[in-house]
Amino acid sequence: SLRLCSTRVTLEGINKPVIDRIIRVDHAGEYGANRIYAGQMAVLGRSSVGPVIQQMWNQEKDHLKKFNELMVAYRVRPTVLLPFWNVAGFVLGAGSALLGKKGAMACTVAIEESISDHYNSQIRTLVDEDPEKYKELLQIIKQFRDDEREHHDVGLEHDAEAAPAYSVLKTAIQ
Repeated sequence: SLRLCSTRVTLEGINKPVIDRIIRVDHAGEYGANRIYAGQMAVLGRSSVGPVIQQMWNQEKDHLKKFNELMVAYRVRPTVLLPFWNVAGFVLGAGSALLGKKGAMACTVAIEESISDHYNSQIRTLVDEDPEKYKELLQIIKQFRDDEREHHDVGLEHDAEAAPAYSVLKTAIQ
């Protein structure tokens, strides 16, 4: 069987459709998150919140890099919607940042909450499948979920809930 250098797992015996879906969706999500933070930095990069956004973006860049590696290792094709995520993510990031720091942080809270929930669902799926077989992938997803939760909390600490029409904005973004 083929061993994958970057993940130390074999393709033999995995539930390929489930793994393909998880990796494809997570790659698209991390790609979109990168574009959101790029849009926020374009507007707020030189503001007092710029370093906070940059720090979260740096973690998202690491997430995307890892999913790029996993796509190759597991032979997963990217979603055909990447061009859409490219534009939509940047517009969402820049648009929320145009509302100011609070608007950008409201966007961060909304996105990161959804992503954390999504990762939790994937963790449950992989644990139900075979936690030992998917141990390394579970470890990656759990770490990234924890990072997303941290971003969510950073957004709350930076007055996300004080954004204009926070509940409406959060719901619309999610």
